[in-house]
Amino acid sequence: MIYKNFKQLIESRIAHAEKKTVALVCAEEDHALGAIMEAGRDGIVKPLLIANPEKLKPVLEPYKDYCEYELIPVADEAEALNAMVEVVKSGRATAIMKGLLQTADLMRKVVSAESGLRTGSLMSGVLVVEVPTYHKLLCLTDAGLVTYPDVDQKQQMIVNAAAMMRKMGFDEPKVAVLAAVDHVNPKMPETLDGAELKARNERGEITGCVVEGPISYDLAISKESAEIKGYESPVAGDADILLCHNIAVANSLAKCLVLSAGGTAGAIVVGAKVPIVLPSRSSSMEEKYHSLVLAASLEGEA
Repeated sequence: MIYKNFKQLIESRIAHAEKKTVALVCAEEDHALGAIMEAGRDGIVKPLLIANPEKLKPVLEPYKDYCEYELIPVADEAEALNAMVEVVKSGRATAIMKGLLQTADLMRKVVSAESGLRTGSLMSGVLVVEVPTYHKLLCLTDAGLVTYPDVDQKQQMIVNAAAMMRKMGFDEPKVAVLAAVDHVNPKMPETLDGAELKARNERGEITGCVVEGPISYDLAISKESAEIKGYESPVAGDADILLCHNIAVANSLAKCLVLSAGGTAGAIVVGAKVPIVLPSRSSSMEEKYHSLVLAASLEGEA
């Protein structure tokens, strides 16, 4: 199924029988706690709270009757991170969410050799945004984790994002490798990467998706623009995934779509043993809720 908006995706998850257990690490953060408890009330996830009980108590008070939840009591952040590793390794939790701690501290624990949470694949961030002017949910990578990827890392980012979109119901996601132009220019590295990634897709080295590149943003999302320019591609005007050249481009585009174009978003990290919800401090409760919906949609994520 191609989801037009988050409402449709949410409804599909509510109707799904199996609920993903999400471990909220250092659960004393109000917006993260509110989002996971609301998702629990709606039947989308099962909340597993890892927190200091005394610190959690006043923050939990407004949400305590929302749904059933489990609590793993810990004394401090270090114990919380150790508990996070254990619940994932034991299968007790099938996704992770960041609470009241720094992203760097959580990710340092995830990538550490002793945690066992890495898979050997590149971990990358995937943002899904609903934009009023676009006809379906749109995926963008990577706005927050991989900073300046080379072409091989970009290939893995495509693999990660496409796998996520397929698990959400997009059978063969259409990937646009973005550039300022739609032709190869040796002085523009992103165009060289776009052409190489398209060639790898055509050779069968990148499967389960259709890759177009280099392609400009207007051609990727606007059929009218593609028709005017005479640009023919199955991706033109119908992209599912926008692959950006670096974090500066991706982060700026993501914020433009949300703050200037009226979009609403959710984001997760894929490529680890389980999906990881890493909300920004400025993320709204709605964005954190949407991120939980995305994590819950990744059945069989490994």
